[in-house]
Amino acid sequence: MSQVFNNFSLKEFNTFNIEAIAKYFAAPQSIDELIFLLQEKEFLKVPKLIIGSGSNLLFTKDIEALVIHPEIKGIELIEENQEHVIVKVAAGEVWDNFVEWSVRKGYSGIENLSFIPGRVGAAPVQNIGAYGVELKDVLYKVDALSIEQLELTSFTNQECAFAYRNSIFKNKLRGKYIIAHVYFKLSKKHNFKLNYGNLKNELQKIGQINLQTVRDTVINIRRSKLPEPEELPNAGSFFKNPVISDETFKQLITEFPSLVYYPADNSMYKLAAGWLIDYCGLKGYRKDKVGVHKNQALVLINYGGASGKDILNLAEHVRKTVFNTFGIKLEFEVNVL
Repeated sequence: MSQVFNNFSLKEFNTFNIEAIAKYFAAPQSIDELIFLLQEKEFLKVPKLIIGSGSNLLFTKDIEALVIHPEIKGIELIEENQEHVIVKVAAGEVWDNFVEWSVRKGYSGIENLSFIPGRVGAAPVQNIGAYGVELKDVLYKVDALSIEQLELTSFTNQECAFAYRNSIFKNKLRGKYIIAHVYFKLSKKHNFKLNYGNLKNELQKIGQINLQTVRDTVINIRRSKLPEPEELPNAGSFFKNPVISDETFKQLITEFPSLVYYPADNSMYKLAAGWLIDYCGLKGYRKDKVGVHKNQALVLINYGGASGKDILNLAEHVRKTVFNTFGIKLEFEVNVL
C-alpha cells in the first residue's frame, strides 16, 4: 500500500513553485496500490485530485482533497510491423524521457514534442502539442481506471474526443478516471513535420535532418524562448492560441496587418496569442513578484514568493488588455485550482 501523508506541501509538485497544502497526498506505484488506496473507507467520500509534475497547474488555495500522484513506471513495445510500432507507456513516466527513448530507438512521431514538461499520464488530458504536432496524431489508445468502479477501461483515439489542448478527460470525464497507461503508434519511417515556426530554418543551419537533430533543434528553440522552471518558476504557455472565424480574421487583418496567424480547420484561423500579448506592450511586464517573461509573452513568471492569486490576477490583467485591444478573449491553457 502507498503511504498517505496528511497536510502535505505541494510546493515541489507544481512548476509555479506555489505553496499549497493537500489535506491528503499519496503516490501509488502500481495499479494495485492505486485500487487499494481508492478502496480505503477513509477516502471514499473525499474529493480526488490527480496530478503529474504540476507543469500545467496553478494552485490558488489549499487543496481539501486526496491528491494522487501516480508513480506507475514502464515502457513496453507490444506490437511491431515493418512500418509501425505500438508502445505502451505508464502514466508516471516523465514525458521527455519517453521522447528521448523513442528517438534513440528510431521511432518517429513525437520528436517535435521534445522538452515539454510533465508526465505521460497528463499528456492525453491536455492533448499536448508543439511545432505542428499534437498528441492525438500518435495516440493509439488510453487505459484509465474508473475512480468509482475501480475497473480499467480502454479509450480509443476517437473516444478521447481530442481538440485543441482538450480531451474527454479534461471536461466530460474530468475527475472520474485516472490514466494508467498510454499507447502510442510510432513510425519506423521518418516523415518529419518542419513547417511550423522557425524549426525548418534552424534545422537548415545544421544541414542534416534526422530524428536526433530535430529533437535537438526543438530543445534549443524551447530553451531560448522558455525559462527553466527551476530558475524562474512558470507553467509554460499560460494561454491558448485563439481560433477565430474567417469573418473575424478579415476584420482583424485589415486593422492589424502584421497579425501573426496560421490557417486552421473549417476555414478558421489560429492566432499567435504571444504576438497579441506582445503587441499590447506586455512582454517583459512585471508587477511586484509576478510578470510576463521578456522573451515569450505566453509565459507568466513567479519571481519568488508569489501566491497563486498573484499569478491569476496577472493573467486576468493580460486577458483584459488583449480583449480591449483586439476584442478577443484569451483562454487559459493552465488549469487553475
